[in-house]
Amino acid sequence: MTFSHLASRLDNIAPFHVMELAKMAAALEQQGRHIIHMGIGEPDFTAAPLVIEAAAKAMADGKMQYTSATGLPALRAAISAHYRQVFGLDIDPQRIVVTAGASAALLLACAALVEKGSEVLMPDPSYPCNRHFVAAFDGQAKMIASGPDQRFQLSDQMVQQHWSENTRGVLLASPSNPTGTSILHSELAKIIATVRSKGGFTIVDEIYQGLSYDSEPFSALSLGDDIIVINSFSKYFNMTGWRLGWLVLPESLVTPIEKLAQNLFICPSAIAQHAALACFEPDSLALYEARKSEFKRRRDYLVPALIELGFNVPAMPDGAFYVYADCSPLLKDDGDADKLVKDILNQVGVSMVSGLDFGPYTAQHYIRLSYATSMENLQEAVRRLGQFLGKN
Repeated sequence: MTFSHLASRLDNIAPFHVMELAKMAAALEQQGRHIIHMGIGEPDFTAAPLVIEAAAKAMADGKMQYTSATGLPALRAAISAHYRQVFGLDIDPQRIVVTAGASAALLLACAALVEKGSEVLMPDPSYPCNRHFVAAFDGQAKMIASGPDQRFQLSDQMVQQHWSENTRGVLLASPSNPTGTSILHSELAKIIATVRSKGGFTIVDEIYQGLSYDSEPFSALSLGDDIIVINSFSKYFNMTGWRLGWLVLPESLVTPIEKLAQNLFICPSAIAQHAALACFEPDSLALYEARKSEFKRRRDYLVPALIELGFNVPAMPDGAFYVYADCSPLLKDDGDADKLVKDILNQVGVSMVSGLDFGPYTAQHYIRLSYATSMENLQEAVRRLGQFLGKN
């Protein structure tokens, strides 16, 4: 059966090219090719052993019923304690809402704050789903060209310049996907002050915050209790498929968000929540920190290697597990970044993605590489890229 009357909002939501390239890579693997995957943003590490044990115990104990829509009280308390231990912040557990991944957190925040015609400022480049969550509630993401001079992030001046009568807030990510760059703390404070003065909302995506390599731990929550922060167990805690995240909200938003969560999700996965309690055990945290050091080691290998191959990395990534590289010096007259990554995939079996998903400003000349794979794979990928570029 074909539906002829689809909702018009679908016209504002583009396909996810990252996943299309992943399908191309999978098809090549089915043909017997060996593909090195540097496209999907997923840790190659899996859940910590104590987390897996906790999940098994929860199932054995029959702890699989619905939980509160806002999450297990014990998990909300554990997240609060984590903020105290890592950031020195006293966050009331009642302000924490556990969600079905960071995606559900963004959906809930946009459902509560975005109306038809609402405009939300965000940098170009940005994670594509962020703008699509805004579009899903008939709002408009206003993408602001943000180049390497701004570390691909918004500045306070840019927010002031682009704020209009329809603007309702800003959606930022620090560290960012696709760039791996963070907003300077002083600049973020200025942005928040500007948005606050205009009566708007500030949403900060901190799902990669645990993977920050070059500075002391920092959360936007230190800049006021009116900030909305989104986080996840997927990246630092290596629990992608478990679909578990959280929101930290101003007190006034907790009840409205709870009402939405009750209706849209009932609750997050009970098993995942019971398992996630073990993320905060000392042995688990020690393991995550060791894995974080390994990510940094990979970054410190890959960035110089790419530069040696002729790529330009104009803003050193300080977090996440991405390099956003300018491939302009390597493009032929009839090519762009999307053609380049497809040629590289087909010819030498290295899967990367172009800037196409992340906004028009960098779409044609940038590629995103994920170093969430082994050092051996990264070294082989660099060798193959050298072969493709005639550098070997």
